[in-house]
Parts: sequence; structure tokens; C-alpha cells
Amino acid sequence: MYFAALLARTEDGWEASDTELDDVETLSDLADLAREASPDEDTVLVLIEQEDSWFGVVRVDGEDDPRIYVSDAAAAQRSAYGELLLTDELLGREPGSDDGPDLDSLDLDGTEDGESEDDEEVAVGADAVPHSPVGDSEILDDLGIGEKELRALDAEDALGTIAEALGASEVLETVR
Repeated sequence: MYFAALLARTEDGWEASDTELDDVETLSDLADLAREASPDEDTVLVLIEQEDSWFGVVRVDGEDDPRIYVSDAAAAQRSAYGELLLTDELLGREPGSDDGPDLDSLDLDGTEDGESEDDEEVAVGADAVPHSPVGDSEILDDLGIGEKELRALDAEDALGTIAEALGASEVLETVR
């Protein structure tokens, strides 16, 4: 289960809207969706939470490139919504490179097509995606949440804590 919301900063404070990501296929689509939420090119935050295992923040300021923070890259990679955020640039890869498992170096025993616990360990263990935060950890500095605070957030209550620091907890709860 996931939750996603847009928080748009306006002259009157923050406005929240719940959003469906089913039709969003790329980071560009997500940024366009965020820009539509703020016709005055104010700051828009896209907050995504996946089953209390990871959270992500995408910040769009006008026509600037989106800034991204993901709390646990490896957990996010296992989610279709997380994959939207985990760009090659964010993961420190060359665009279009495949830093996934080198199948020639793995000891494959013929059970790869079946469902076994070892399959997941091989796929995750050989992957170059860390079980740690990635992205711009200073994404919310000017909004009152420093890098240290952001990195210390627990995925279970991160969005609520972020909204509270922004003074937007009530509007976020109305869409939750």
C-alpha cells in the first residue's frame, strides 16, 4: 500500500491534494503533475510513502529540475513508485548503464524461474542500490527541516513529521 500527496505552497499557506500515481510513468510526468498543482510556480512537494518501508520527497520549484530524496533506495527499488524516483543520476550511474547483477558471475542452479527465498537474496544482494538514503538531503533546509533531521526520520511517521514542520499537518491529514 502506498500514499502520495502533493503539498503546494501558496500565499495562504500549504494546500494538499491526494494524488494517484497510476498514470505517472516517468519523473518528468511526476514533475508536470506537481507543476499543475501550482499555477503560480510556487514550491510543490510530492510526498510518497510505501508501506512504512520507505518515503520519498520530490520538490518542484517552477520550471527548475525536480529535486529528490529517498529514505531507502533498496526498498524503493522494489516498488513501481520508487522506481520513478530512482534515476541513474540519483544512484550515481551513467545514464542507460546497467549496474544490476552480472548474470555470468552468479552461480545459477536452475531454480531462478521458481519462487524461492534465495532468488530474492541474489537479486537484492547483487544489486548496486544501497539500503540507505539517496538524493538531495538538503531538499527541505529552507523549509525548516535540516539534513540531519530528514535523515533521522523513520519511514513510519516521516510524512506527518515533515507536514508538521511545514505547518501543513492539518491539510495533509484531510487527504490521507
